[in-house]
Amino acid sequence: MQSTVETLSTLERRMTVTVPLKPLEEEVNQRLSGMARNAKLPGFRPGKVPMHLVQKNYGPQVRDEVFSKAVESSFSDAVEQNKLRVAGYPNIEHKPFQEAADHFEYVATFEVFPEVEVGDLSGVAIDKPNVTVTAKDVDKTIEVLRKQRATFEPVKRAAKKGDRVNVAFRAEIDGQEVESTNGQGIDLVLGEDGRIAEFDDNIIGAKAGATQKFDITYAEDNPSPQLAGKTVSYEVTVNSVSQIKLPEVDAEFAKLLGVENGDVEKMRADIKESLEQEVAKRVRAGVKDQVFQALLGAVTIELPKALITMELGRLMEAVQNDLQRRGTDMSKVQLQPAMFEEQARRNVGIRVILGELINKNSLQANADQVRAMVDEFSKSFEQPEDVVRWYYADPSRLDEPFGMATEENVVAWVLERAKVNEKKVSFDEVMGNKA
Repeated sequence: MQSTVETLSTLERRMTVTVPLKPLEEEVNQRLSGMARNAKLPGFRPGKVPMHLVQKNYGPQVRDEVFSKAVESSFSDAVEQNKLRVAGYPNIEHKPFQEAADHFEYVATFEVFPEVEVGDLSGVAIDKPNVTVTAKDVDKTIEVLRKQRATFEPVKRAAKKGDRVNVAFRAEIDGQEVESTNGQGIDLVLGEDGRIAEFDDNIIGAKAGATQKFDITYAEDNPSPQLAGKTVSYEVTVNSVSQIKLPEVDAEFAKLLGVENGDVEKMRADIKESLEQEVAKRVRAGVKDQVFQALLGAVTIELPKALITMELGRLMEAVQNDLQRRGTDMSKVQLQPAMFEEQARRNVGIRVILGELINKNSLQANADQVRAMVDEFSKSFEQPEDVVRWYYADPSRLDEPFGMATEENVVAWVLERAKVNEKKVSFDEVMGNKA
């Protein structure tokens, strides 16, 4: 095998590979001879088909298979021989295999990975939040858990914020009905996040049996085209009013949360541990994002178009699959590559830079680090040991924890060289909770 490489641009290469024909023809003949021993053709007993008929019927297919395999293996050998790092898939062109004489030749055009030089990171500032989970944070979480397990009991008083009301309603725009429950009651919790405040305000103060009539004029920028800039007339009948009833924080409540013996203090400790795990996860994610952004800023490289194209396809497919799972009619949705271009370039840039850093600095995760990552994954499950066994039952399942542990090594490598600012941050800030 012989190969020559031409540089077409910064990243694009054209490689011409010449492969001797004699060894391939010998392999073709060997395979045909083996097939002849069992070949079946009409008019001949198995294994008695003349060789020229075996060659006529099976020769072209066998030849294509042998030559295709030779292209694949010789390309890999030529890449290694020329010390090239191929990015994406090569475009391979050659004449028909049957036209080859003493040798056959093909031309592979492809891109290579860029050279990556990480600049000085000493001037890079990384903010690392320092968060303490307090008893108050545990209390607030318990309140959220109580509301998630709340029940409602009917009351005879007027409705107020936080009550659940059962209502039937109809809505009109310019005298034309646009929405209706058709007399059927639906449950609403007044003041609940995501609800239209003006609608609920007109129900607050009403008792069961009352009918409220009111208009709401929606803003021009309302996300619903049907409502944007329109005045809607509502007629709402309140069927019932119920007030929320929160469970007591007692042994029964603790058992609901998985504490078998009902120990409330154990429940609080478990909640605190869970919150601390979530905080640590979010802090790591935030720091990692800063590190990746710093690396992108410290390296100027041309990215392989092939990798960007592949990433665009991956992102578009992921969004399409998600929309389909949500029941979206994809015939009415047109995803354009331009919508994902920026994200694709960022993802590819990070992968290229990380790959170079990992290889140059031997930052691949070791077995202990992978196990630590698996252990962390398993903490959120009721039977952690079962999760660990599942991961180690198939080596391919360790790819994800290996990749994440390796990324953690990259983050640690950058933090050693950057300026890290420890910053005291509240639990609510890290969790993105509203004040």
